[in-house]
Amino acid sequence: MNRRNFLSGILASGVVIGAGGLVWVGNGSNNRALTIDASLETLNRLMNAEINTLGDWGIYQILVHSAQSIEFSMIGFPEHKSALFKSSAGKLAFAAFSAKGEMTHGLSDAIPGAPAIEAEGDINYAYQRLKQSMINFANYKGPLAEHFAYGALEKWQYEQAHAMHFYNHLLEVELES
Repeated sequence: MNRRNFLSGILASGVVIGAGGLVWVGNGSNNRALTIDASLETLNRLMNAEINTLGDWGIYQILVHSAQSIEFSMIGFPEHKSALFKSSAGKLAFAAFSAKGEMTHGLSDAIPGAPAIEAEGDINYAYQRLKQSMINFANYKGPLAEHFAYGALEKWQYEQAHAMHFYNHLLEVELES
């Protein structure tokens, strides 16, 4: 078997397996609006609450990381997965997340090549940076950068991805009573 046939077989198998996975994950969608407006409302509620974080990252890191992701969608990501990855596994992953209405990823994984985020920092700065990045994205009219893992996304897809990403990180945020 030559290399081209081998790679074609692997990709074809991945598409078949991925399509089956889309049917399965599509049954668990959540009821949250996956929009920048809904994310801004959630962020505003968060800004006025006492919170604890449950994972490896504190709220400062979560907010700055979320802002970085949105900013990179407009200016370009510093590092990318291979074109083959983006056109196969990356596309399938985004399609699965989109069908389910939620994302799962390593919640303490930095964006490849992104500037390191300090463990502690000015929380107000982090809130304002994320809020401004959301507003900038909502008003952005220029070409969007290719996502480092998912490849080319339309604006509505990026909006959905940003909301799912933010909500995924909020799984490690607890409001104090």
